[in-house]
Amino acid sequence: MPPAINVSRISEGRPNPLGATWTGLGVNFALFSAHATKVELCLFDASGETELERIELPEYTNEVFHGFLPDARPGTIYAYRVHGPYAPEEGHRFNPNKLLLDPYALSHVGDLKWDHALFGYTIGHEAEDLSFDERDSAPFMPKCRVVDPAFTWGNDRRPRIPWERTIFYETHVKGLTMRHPLVPEDRRGTYSGLSSREVIRHIKSLGVTSVELLPVHFFLNDDYLLNKGLVNYWGYNTLGFFAPARRYARNQDFAFAEFKEMVARLHDAGLEVIMDVVYNHTAEGNERGATLSFKGIDNASYYRLLPDQKRYYINDTGTGNTVNLSHPRVLQMVTDSLRYWVNEMHVDGFRFDLGTILAREPHGFDEQSAFLKACMQDPVLSDVKLIAEPWDIGPGGYQVGNFAPGWAEWNDKYRDTVRAFWVGEEGKAPDLGNRLSGSADLFDHHGRKPWASVNFLAAHDGFTLNDLVSYNEKHNEANGEENRDGHSHNYSYNYGVEGPTDDPEINALRERQIRNMLATLYLSQGTPMLLAGDEFGRTQQGNNNAYCQDNEISWLDWDLKDKGKRLVAFTRRLARLRDRFPVLRRGRFLSGEFHEASGVKGLSWYKPSGEEMDSADWEDPNTRCFARMLDGRAQESGIRRPGHDATLLMIMNAHHEAVEFTLPECPDGAAWIRLLDTNIFGTEKDAEEAFGIGETYTVTGRSLLLFSLQREEKEEGN
Repeated sequence: MPPAINVSRISEGRPNPLGATWTGLGVNFALFSAHATKVELCLFDASGETELERIELPEYTNEVFHGFLPDARPGTIYAYRVHGPYAPEEGHRFNPNKLLLDPYALSHVGDLKWDHALFGYTIGHEAEDLSFDERDSAPFMPKCRVVDPAFTWGNDRRPRIPWERTIFYETHVKGLTMRHPLVPEDRRGTYSGLSSREVIRHIKSLGVTSVELLPVHFFLNDDYLLNKGLVNYWGYNTLGFFAPARRYARNQDFAFAEFKEMVARLHDAGLEVIMDVVYNHTAEGNERGATLSFKGIDNASYYRLLPDQKRYYINDTGTGNTVNLSHPRVLQMVTDSLRYWVNEMHVDGFRFDLGTILAREPHGFDEQSAFLKACMQDPVLSDVKLIAEPWDIGPGGYQVGNFAPGWAEWNDKYRDTVRAFWVGEEGKAPDLGNRLSGSADLFDHHGRKPWASVNFLAAHDGFTLNDLVSYNEKHNEANGEENRDGHSHNYSYNYGVEGPTDDPEINALRERQIRNMLATLYLSQGTPMLLAGDEFGRTQQGNNNAYCQDNEISWLDWDLKDKGKRLVAFTRRLARLRDRFPVLRRGRFLSGEFHEASGVKGLSWYKPSGEEMDSADWEDPNTRCFARMLDGRAQESGIRRPGHDATLLMIMNAHHEAVEFTLPECPDGAAWIRLLDTNIFGTEKDAEEAFGIGETYTVTGRSLLLFSLQREEKEEGN
């Protein structure tokens, strides 16, 4: 139990930093609210169940209520009650009967217990949210805990992986290890389990450089999910932007320390840690939602409200509310949070859920928004990886390619184009050419580089690669929404049977299509992102919206059968090829123009006749088999190092039938060395083999090949 507070010793303290800050001599409490009239600090016993006393913060400076308690210590349990007008039609929802969490809390105790007392209005009242509820919400609320952030990092250093070498691995802290047989049972599903030696070894073997974690900020389980026996598994329901989710810690009271240890172990293995963060909305919902933190502290500042009807929330997120980053204090909270995770928790970057929201001003998306400018000039944030999900449901919300220089973006055009090509849709060749080349049509401006395009074929939201080739339709029945949720257009195909089958021909074709897509991903210009488990054919049983499935639907099954082992081996080969040939990850956009210094073109496209493609070939909707040639000699620097000046030929055939492809002529070419054929991988024929220039190669239907050019040996002095 924290020591009792001697109220007579409370002093004014400081208005910064915001939050509860242990100074070594006591704790400074500071809470922003532009419209409150009084703030009470509520202190609780060690369990967080009994409120010991309420203390009014004595000073108000620059819209910050603050006070210093010299007898408070790390471990002190606290929360707030905030007084002010309850005038929903004016945007204010103050209700001191509702206990409120500190937006800057670094740790929490207890769990939220859904009850009508959590709402600022009386549910069922004829005045709806205009009514005022007087019940105390404290018995049902989690509380905040003061922590000492000190941690012995030792020699921890950020890996600082160059963007050109980056490969993301999107995963869920719990789902990755819950079924892993080599992770000790008490560590499964935890930060500690994710950083186990066996898991790290597997991730590294895939060529992965950066582990991207689904949300690990403190978040809530939605009431309507709990009532159906489900939970918010993905975690896109944030309530605390400074505290790690306790549910993923072996000892929940020390989640922040276990998270730091995980980061240190991943860094020691040379892996970066990227956090998926949700600053676009909070767990409080709309005008009918609960009053848990921001809504009761300063609703009119923290949220975007309709200008002429401030009772209601702008809902550009589809979740009920939208965080108001146009307000300087809200913008400060977000950037303070980001800096905290970099400086104190040592993370290496962030993926921003519904990132368009963060760059949205009252007039709409703005490349020069306050948030984007704040990140660009910040010496901490401008030095880490920043990745946007560049869309939301608001007007003008789709902004792929339009984020500021320095940002990378999830490229859903890459996902949809590659999927559509391999499923056999007509007319995809022109768009595919752009996607394979780093999507220059979207990103080649303001000095942006190919790495700005984060290429992915599957992510947490949607089908896994295995399900993409196993199901025509989504199967989300387990979500309890009668299969109405989730996307219905997935560019998927089951090849004759919906779901699992014993048909060997169908299974062989499905496995080859997975190889085709994995190869496309690793061999494209841009930054690859692999969904955890796709490297061994993980299934979600056709569920393409498993946000509420904290069970075997979402957890990775590490009991690999022959198919899974083959796919892992294939993915590892792709990783070695991408590492071996830097031309696959060039730092500049490739050009089809003739390079005078080297006498070659860096990028060429060929049709099955072995001739270069012309405009008619690109415009032909039946063009489903063509080749991309990358010539590494076409570099401005003229550097000639092993691998850097290699010439690679990738042939893609999405036709059902085989195509006779003439291997094209190339300056100084002696032979083409086959490095990869998705049709013969793992068979006796799967070995590097030389084929003559101009020789015809039979490209199996629905397959991908990669060749490297063996050059003629020149006599010394020539």
